[in-house]
Amino acid sequence: MKVAFTSDNIAGASEFVFQAMMEASQGDAMPYGNDDGTAQVTRMLSELFECDVDVFLVSTGTAANVLSISALTPPWGSVLCHTESHLLNDECTAPEFYTNGARFVGVGGSDAKMDPAQLTKLVSQKIGDVHSCQPSVISLSQVTEVGSVYSLEEIQAITDVAKEAGLPVHMDGARFANALLALGCTPAEMTWKAGVDIVSFGATKNGVMAAEAIVVFKQTLEAKGISSETVAKELGYRRKRGGHLHSKMRLLSSQMIAYLTNELWRKNATHANEMMALLQDGLKTIPGVKINTPAQANMLFCTLPTDMIEHLQAEGFGFYGGRWEEGVIRLVTSFRTPKEGVEAFIASAKAFAAQEKA
Repeated sequence: MKVAFTSDNIAGASEFVFQAMMEASQGDAMPYGNDDGTAQVTRMLSELFECDVDVFLVSTGTAANVLSISALTPPWGSVLCHTESHLLNDECTAPEFYTNGARFVGVGGSDAKMDPAQLTKLVSQKIGDVHSCQPSVISLSQVTEVGSVYSLEEIQAITDVAKEAGLPVHMDGARFANALLALGCTPAEMTWKAGVDIVSFGATKNGVMAAEAIVVFKQTLEAKGISSETVAKELGYRRKRGGHLHSKMRLLSSQMIAYLTNELWRKNATHANEMMALLQDGLKTIPGVKINTPAQANMLFCTLPTDMIEHLQAEGFGFYGGRWEEGVIRLVTSFRTPKEGVEAFIASAKAFAAQEKA
């Protein structure tokens, strides 16, 4: 295969991450997160987000998302998220399992971003009605499932609705770094300063082997009358009950320390975003190619002629298609996507289009 654009999950881990894990493996350390490295991660994330935070490390994005949500909603509650969100469509039934049956309700909106007007209507329906599930938490994806990015103003519009309804807000930040660079803002500005209460801080897609951080913003929860201490306690027990409290937590911590050191997270995401910008700019010039939702970070959905898709696959390029309407494919770049591979993909598509025109 020449190069694959199937997912940023296909890339391995940065050398710095493996080196950090090897160093952390030496000697003995207290288990279950009682090591110095885990404490260091909390300090580093507090510094990154410019506030005091609680941190819970897990090894998968699914665990980060569903544990976050489960600590914020009762079994009779409802979780409001976009109809195309990962929580609603791509977590199997883990969300329902971890929340003990809470309902996940899809909210419409263009470019996979929740429409505040629709959200406002849903958070106020049948409040106090014992026959209906009760709105309990709002979750937004940043980057979204179609490659778009919520602007700071759009995040604020969602959290304003939540604040009015007294609901906590969760951010699925599987591609957190990619979105942050697209907006050119600080981690604080994209989260708690915009009204987000808890974030699944993704790292695995951006150069870590297997480490994600649940980051709890104490002050925003307290401002809504939600005890951050209670949420932290819930997360602690739920992480253990769910089988995600690693005994050798230092090996997860070492990955996150390496990720946060010397802005590795920023360097990796910058490359992924730049490769997508190059890819998208090239595709725009090819007859027959339609950009569906313009990519702002490192993921793009576009429509290609069926025979062009078959040609590119025969040439050895990998990407996902077939899950959506005919001709729609998804392209994702990673921190290891080679520039030469992007250029080769564009050149191959252009050559095919020119041949068809001739």
